[in-house]
Amino acid sequence: MENIAEQALAWHRAGKGAALATVVQTWGSAPRGVGSLLAISGAGEIEGSVSGGCVEGAVVAEALAALESGESVILTYGVADEEAFAVGLACGGTIRIMVQPVGAGMPVALLEELCEARAERRAVAYVVDTSDWSARLAAEEEFIERFRADRSGFESDEITFVGVHNPPLRMAIVGAVHIAQTLVLMARNVGFDVVLIDPREAFASEGRFPGEVISHDWPDEALEAWGIDARTAVVTLTHDPKIDDPAIATTLKSKAFYLGCLGSTRTHAKRVERLVAQEFSEADIARIHAPVGLDIGAKTPAEIAVAVMAEVTQVLRQGS
Repeated sequence: MENIAEQALAWHRAGKGAALATVVQTWGSAPRGVGSLLAISGAGEIEGSVSGGCVEGAVVAEALAALESGESVILTYGVADEEAFAVGLACGGTIRIMVQPVGAGMPVALLEELCEARAERRAVAYVVDTSDWSARLAAEEEFIERFRADRSGFESDEITFVGVHNPPLRMAIVGAVHIAQTLVLMARNVGFDVVLIDPREAFASEGRFPGEVISHDWPDEALEAWGIDARTAVVTLTHDPKIDDPAIATTLKSKAFYLGCLGSTRTHAKRVERLVAQEFSEADIARIHAPVGLDIGAKTPAEIAVAVMAEVTQVLRQGS
């Protein structure tokens, strides 16, 4: 998670003054998406980005002016093709940026509450009425589709801006098999924090998974210690009920948005029998994606990892 809001709060508390700039609307090939943040201190320090470098200088100047006036403002910039090319885009576009001085424009207590929610991995929206600059925080239930799609933006009234602050996505992979060697890399590249869980140290070794976070605890213990929330996906890959089943049972008791299990339809049928014996309901068992991954005809471990990552993305963005 980028700690841009937290940096703005730290600068304010240190007496430097701070402003937060937020991309609120884009047209064309905008360098940064809606909801992107830039924190600016009263000393001109910056953290984050709203344009990849195209208009940061102008935004900093406007933010310092806002700190002087105490007034929030929405700015509009056109990014020329030449400037867009410099930051890796094929063509230019237009962006609108909301600048709010912390304190006078954005209430300190509200920023503190936002940072607290982010630290606790609670999904929260920062909602601003740009007609009078009143602001509040909203729970996930109020903007379910926005949270599912990670989509900040204006509501249909073109006045109310909703800034979505979702916790970082996470994936627990149970089973340090060949599929996992590709899947951990893909998940991280997509933006997931990944933990690999396998009590078999010969499989889950630094040599086979260099630089990865590895747990050799039993899966139920590892998952409970790691914590599973609504931004978590769990994938079991061992084929061994002694290892997979504790992970599955723990995940079914959680709010994980995705649970996928490797194995044939026959293997899954036996898995279902064991879960029924543990008194899991039909609705619980229906949450399991098995055989894991989209049916794209995958054969190799790497292809299966592609299918798994595609299905995780589909469920995240479109629901089960």
